[in-house]
Parts: sequence; structure tokens; C-alpha cells
Amino acid sequence: MPLAAVTLRVGFWQARQQLIRRVTLPAQYEWCRRTGRIDAWRLKWKPGQPRKPHIFWDSDIGKWIEAAAYSLMTKPDTALRRRVERLIDRIAQAQRRDGYLNPYFTVVEPGRRWTNLRDAHELYGAGHLMEAATAYHQATGDTRLLRVLCRYADHIDRTFGRRRGQKRGYCGHPEIELALVKLYRAIGEKRYLRLAEYFVNERGRQPYYFAGEAGARGEEMPVTSAIYRCTQSHRPVRKQREAVGHAVRAMYLYAGMADVARETGDRTLRAACRRLWDSVTQRRMYLTGGIGSTRQGEAFTFDYDLPNETAYTETCAAVGLVLFAHRMLQLEADARYADVMERALYNGVLSGISLDGRQFFYANPLAVTPASAPFLQPPMAVERQSWFDCACCPPNLARLVLSLGGYACSRRDDTLYVHLYVSGSVSLRDIYVTFETNYPWDETVRLTVWPRWPGRFTLALRIPGWCAGATIDGRAPKVRKGYALLTRHWEAGDRVELRLPMPVMRIESHPRTRMNAGRVALQRGPIVYCIEEADHGPQLHQVVLPRNAPLTAHFEPKLLGGVCVITGRAQREVRDGWGDALYRSDPRRPRFKTVQLRAVPYFAWANRGRGEMRVWIRT
Repeated sequence: MPLAAVTLRVGFWQARQQLIRRVTLPAQYEWCRRTGRIDAWRLKWKPGQPRKPHIFWDSDIGKWIEAAAYSLMTKPDTALRRRVERLIDRIAQAQRRDGYLNPYFTVVEPGRRWTNLRDAHELYGAGHLMEAATAYHQATGDTRLLRVLCRYADHIDRTFGRRRGQKRGYCGHPEIELALVKLYRAIGEKRYLRLAEYFVNERGRQPYYFAGEAGARGEEMPVTSAIYRCTQSHRPVRKQREAVGHAVRAMYLYAGMADVARETGDRTLRAACRRLWDSVTQRRMYLTGGIGSTRQGEAFTFDYDLPNETAYTETCAAVGLVLFAHRMLQLEADARYADVMERALYNGVLSGISLDGRQFFYANPLAVTPASAPFLQPPMAVERQSWFDCACCPPNLARLVLSLGGYACSRRDDTLYVHLYVSGSVSLRDIYVTFETNYPWDETVRLTVWPRWPGRFTLALRIPGWCAGATIDGRAPKVRKGYALLTRHWEAGDRVELRLPMPVMRIESHPRTRMNAGRVALQRGPIVYCIEEADHGPQLHQVVLPRNAPLTAHFEPKLLGGVCVITGRAQREVRDGWGDALYRSDPRRPRFKTVQLRAVPYFAWANRGRGEMRVWIRT
């Protein structure tokens, strides 16, 4: 669905888009300027000077331009466009005669381009610039940045491949695969699709490229299996059966694989995508849609290993899961992909930004004890930060939220699929549909259909996997792969009312998820909840939720920008008589006192100062 076809109106996501447009984009630009990311494109840095360009600063700028483009696509802004055009001028001037475009390897290590694909992120940065170029062209019609990146893509196409004299390599951080497909779709140049297909197919082939590359650099340390797993290059992609390694890299690779599978019709690649999807979402994904359970390598570990307090769950990984889910939806209209996309959006992604739009989380754990945070490696932030040395997450989150309209719906033949429920409208050549809803807080979505001329077509409405008892115009719908298919003769002004009941749900983990044994989490609609020290005081592990305790939800407009909270009666364990003893040998029955439980949306935690937080509550 073209992003320009979807307009968001007053509601949950429009408010967040306005915040990012008004506050976040200017703040991120200022951080890019202050840290040297923008000046790096001047190519004037000299050894010994401060703010030495970093190997992937170009990707931060690419993501920021892409976010700005999505903003311009839905809301023209002369000042923002001028700012982007000044950046484009600098990028264009930095391009080498052969098309190469990377500030770090132009001024810091000019003789080492393409010599360390494993670590240096050159192709990764190129991919984000390509995505920025296609988005800006779609938003404005301006082709300057697109021409620059096509020249860079041509250079990469000459450099990599299986022809004589070419490098048989691929990037240690996948990303360029999906970017090349975007570039192909933007201008129709099939060489870019073939290059994307090459990068997908070459990964993991033996002899391992990274080993030969390291030898050519004179490295004595052998390339270990951990490196191959981290970069998803341990075996060819069609033979990979489990999601392993760095979670963000995995998501970008899988998204690129799905894109190539869709464009080429490759069934073996499609089957690999399904296997990896199942590995991620059925055995290695948090309730919040976060992925990457260990801080060591920001990576997946093993099935059902989902620790809460040490969870890494990088914001970029949740963004990547949304990208992968959306592409799987394009391969097959199955609501299980949209369910995960929604879960990650409302929880794992949105927790990465503060309610004022200026602070960010890199990692998003499901339990926090501030005293323990400094002792984790690396230390964990218990408050969001304005910026990071590795600042991949802030602009990544911004570009996703500003492009959200493109994820809400899709079109196949005579069927309009609705994946996400937002307040707004979809305008296509032959149909116009409006959506009125206060989702995710309210249960009702009202659609009004305005076909350009009366006719028969299908409206496919997703029935979320968390929802039981959904009705359409008061009746239980027939559902196929998670979608209620409304095939009828439509006339202007026809209305549909979808009701998605949202009771408070107690969620349990698979029995093999050992860290959640004896605990439940709370969810209402797509929103996962947590408890915070701000409402319950410290020692949240002492809060116990009886299995039969009634729970209710109500909206509090003045709390955390306006959210639904879950309340009910809970118990708090009271352990008297310990004194200074660390242990004792006469276990006693604990005493409990009744307390008020107040759970808030997980995405809104850490907006009321430092304190403990946990998603999974003792029962």
C-alpha cells in the first residue's frame, strides 16, 4: 500500500507521528550535528582532530533522511525539506568519481574500502542511504539523492558478484538486501534485484568469505563459529532452521529474503522464511515482541530462553521484526504475521521512546531493578537517554512510526486487507475507506466504504489472535487465516462496525520458559502491561496476584498522556523478623497484606522517574 494513500487522523498513532515530527526529528538532527555525523560528509576530518567519523555514521543520516521523507510525504514542511536538501548536497559532493560513498573510508582509512565486510558495515550504510533515497524520491519527486545512490549501487554491482575479478563477499550486517529491492521497485532496474538475490544466495557458502578476508588483512585470530552465527553466515540461508546471532542483523536478512522471494517467486526461499519466522515467534520472542535475549552479542540464545531482567531486546530488533512481519504478509495473507507486527509495534518498539519524544531506550528489558543495572555488561540504562554513541535506534524508531500508514493495509486483486486498526482513511483509485476508532483503548472500529462506482469486491478485516468473540455488525464473522472476508456489492456510504472485545487477560508462558514459572503477565487488546515502583513501592517481586482476583480496566486521561490502566486487588508478601540475618533455617509461612494493583502499559514505563518495573507478576 503506498504510504501516500493512507491518512492518519486524530488517534493513538497520529499523536505519536505529530510528536516525532514536531519534537523528535529536530532533536535527532541536532544530535547528528553536535556529534559530527553531518560534518563528516564534508570530508575535512584530519588525524588528531576530534569527532573522528565512525564506520556507520552514514546509516544514522540515512535513517534520519528516510524518516524526514515519510514526514514530508504526509505533511509538507518547507523548513524540513530545505534541511534535507542541504544534507543531500553534502552527500552528493562526498561521492567519489567511481560512485563510492562512505565518509569513514574516504577520510579515515582511504586504502581499506571493502577489505572488512565482516565488521565495517559499508554495505549496511549503503543500504540505509538507498532506503533514504527511494523514500525521498517518493515523497517529493526529487531525483538527486536517488541518482547518487544509483551510482553507488552501480559501483557495488561492479564490485561484488561471481564474475572474474569481483569479490564473492556479503555484509556482516545484513541490510543492503532489502534496500536493493526497494531501489529496484523504485526505478525498475533488474540489476539491483539480481544483486540483492546474489547477496542472499552467497551468504554462508563455503569457503567462508570472512575467513579469507581476515587472512588477507593479516589477522592471526581465526574467525570463529560464533562470528558466523552472529552474522547469520554459518550456513546458506535455505539451510538455516533456527534464528541465531545478532537479532537486528537476523531481522534485516530475513526481511530481505522475503523481498527477494516475493520478487523472484523462489519457493525454497519462501519456505526458509517460514521456518525462521516460526523459530523467532514461537520459541524466541518475548511477550512484548522484543527479540534478542542476551546482551552478549545482542543475540538470540536457545529456545524458550527469555530472561526478563537481563533481556536485551534492542529497539532496532523490534523494528526489524515489524519489517519482517510486514514482508511475510506480502507473501501470504495470514493474520499471524499481522498479530506479531502489532505486538511489536505497540510494545517492543514504542517502549523505545519517551512520552516527550526526546529520550530513547536501546535495550528494553521486561524487569528492572535499578541497583543491579550498573553491574550488567554492558550496564543497562534504567532511564531513557537523549542519544547514544551507537545511535541506530532513535532514527530507526522515527522512520518506522512515520511510515506506519503503509503497514496498516494492503491490496491484492479485488481484496483490501486491513491489518492494523488506526483512525484515518485509505484512498485508492477505485475505493475510499474511512476508519473511526479509539483503538487500542476502545473495542469498536467503524468503517465507511466509498467505492468510486458501485461494485463487488472484498474487504478483509483482521481478527486479532488475542481476540475472542469478535463481531461484525453484531454477528460472529467467518474467519479465514485470521481475516473476516466481507465479499459483497458495495455502494457509497456502506458502513461496517467491527467490535473486538478487550477483556483483561492473564497470560502464561510455555512451561519450558523457566524464568516465568509461577508468574502471569497482563494484556488488554494488543497492549502488554507492567507494574512500576511508582505505584507499588520497591521490591516488586513481593507483589502477588491471586488467580481469582477480579481485574478491571479504565481510562485515565491525565496519566502518562492518557492510557488505560488495569486495577484490582493483589497481595504483598510481608516477611517480618529477619533483622540482619541473610539466611535462616526455620522457614515460616509468609504473611500477606492486601494492596491495590495498578498496571500501566509497558510502552509507557520509565516516564515517572527511576524505579523498579516488571511485566511478569507472581501468582
